[in-house]
Amino acid sequence: MTTAGGYRSPIVIQVAGTAQDEEGQPVEGWTEVCRPWANIKHPSGIEAVRADAQASIVKASIRIRYRQGIRAGMRVVHGTTVYSIKVVLPDEVHREHVDLVCESAT
Repeated sequence: MTTAGGYRSPIVIQVAGTAQDEEGQPVEGWTEVCRPWANIKHPSGIEAVRADAQASIVKASIRIRYRQGIRAGMRVVHGTTVYSIKVVLPDEVHREHVDLVCESAT
């Protein structure tokens, strides 16, 4: 499915926070912020060594319609892939979109 403006991928943006489990104890987790449609591009990927194991780091540029409140440190979930938001680049002039510079490690 393609929406107007080329936003064809449904994503979930989440923020880290503290919630309560069934027993009322605080637990760290992720809370949904919004479910926008996005245009996802993968300009590059690199191989890295993490804790003596090879890992693939995928860099992505994710564009969503303009909205405020998205910041570095949040994450994007697209299907089974989780991206860390590294930089947020809003279109402050026309307020049409926000570009999210992201990474996903596997």
